[in-house]
Amino acid sequence: MEQILTGGIVAGSFVAGLFFFRFWRTTRDGFFLYFAGSFWIEGINRLALGLLPEASELSPVFYGLRVVAYGLIIVAIWQKNRPRA
Repeated sequence: MEQILTGGIVAGSFVAGLFFFRFWRTTRDGFFLYFAGSFWIEGINRLALGLLPEASELSPVFYGLRVVAYGLIIVAIWQKNRPRA
């Protein structure tokens, strides 16, 4: 059951990334590109967790990937809201 849910999360992450990538292609707003990258990294992270039997979410590699993915979201929000000179 856990692998089915992990597969659903992986598929959802990649689809969400594709939606944001499509918005980026339309608007060329970097905000959407950061979000697309974040969802794709999270999808790759979940895929690796599902495929590797001894993998743990607490492993520094997987935890670091998650930090990078969420960091991209923070950077996107920061860049969108910073004042323009």
